[in-house]
Amino acid sequence: MSDFTQLVDLAQERLGGAVIDANDEFFAAKEAMLKAGPPEWREGAYTERGKWMDGWETRRRRTPGHDWAVVRLGVPGHVHGVVVDTAFYRGNYPEHCSVDACELPGVPTPAELEAAPWAEILAKTALEGNAPNHFAVDPSRRWTHLRLNIYPDGGVARLRVHGVARPAFPRFVLQGGELDLASMENGGWVMACSDMMYGDRQNLILPGRSRFMGDGWETQRRRGPGNDWAIVRLTAPGIIHRVEIDTDFFMGNAPDRCWIDGIFAPNATVEGLQDPGAAWRPILPEAQVQPNARHRWESEGAAPDPVTHVRLSTAPDGGVARLRLFGTLAEPPR
Repeated sequence: MSDFTQLVDLAQERLGGAVIDANDEFFAAKEAMLKAGPPEWREGAYTERGKWMDGWETRRRRTPGHDWAVVRLGVPGHVHGVVVDTAFYRGNYPEHCSVDACELPGVPTPAELEAAPWAEILAKTALEGNAPNHFAVDPSRRWTHLRLNIYPDGGVARLRVHGVARPAFPRFVLQGGELDLASMENGGWVMACSDMMYGDRQNLILPGRSRFMGDGWETQRRRGPGNDWAIVRLTAPGIIHRVEIDTDFFMGNAPDRCWIDGIFAPNATVEGLQDPGAAWRPILPEAQVQPNARHRWESEGAAPDPVTHVRLSTAPDGGVARLRLFGTLAEPPR
């Protein structure tokens, strides 16, 4: 990926990410770093400890050392890059940062994390104040936890950890149990779409039901021929048994129709999948879509052969809250 920010944020709260420890959070709580929205500025807002800031902020250090915070990823995975956003921290941002990572099973205790074999994935690097600082990292290993180190102290508004999810599947899934092959928390990723004017394409595969209209994927009104589409890379090659398409909260702006195609192309690029000669085959034939409704197809939404990618097509335009593709793994995830 040339732009790693297009990948899933493995640390996001919607996936279960959390800041579980920090050596100091005197001015602003560590949990704010993983908030979903952009940082906020409140002019003239103060707490009993100082200026209200939307982020994690430590006190001014008067002794040697540096500050740190430990993040449990919502889904383990291969990290391709991190964004250390110092928005609104102008005279109080850290001068440098570094990032360590480790892989531990289950839910380790603070003592187990302290004794973990941490590996440096980002060396000590200068930061800019009031700016999103992007750092690419080596994605070759799988991690479950990150430790953000700041030198010597200061504030970080947001931390984003972009990469490819690689969860540890339970035994029943590896032995043929059914799972959602498209789900973000299982390793799915929406590679590309025709348009996302009003809602991000990755919302399609978020866990849980949508919470409001902006929590889905929505395109602009189409004024010419054609239709909208989104391509999802499945967590691994799989056989799809049933399909769910949810148009929750899309009442006057749901698509009129939809259909789904699949392809087996393990190493395909977006350009290759969009080639007219790509060997897409039908999974769900064209079906009518109702507004604000949860649609389920079983016999019609079945693919007897493994696929690695699916293409959801909607006509002519509109919004879809969630896409679920339930099936079984054809081979273990790599």
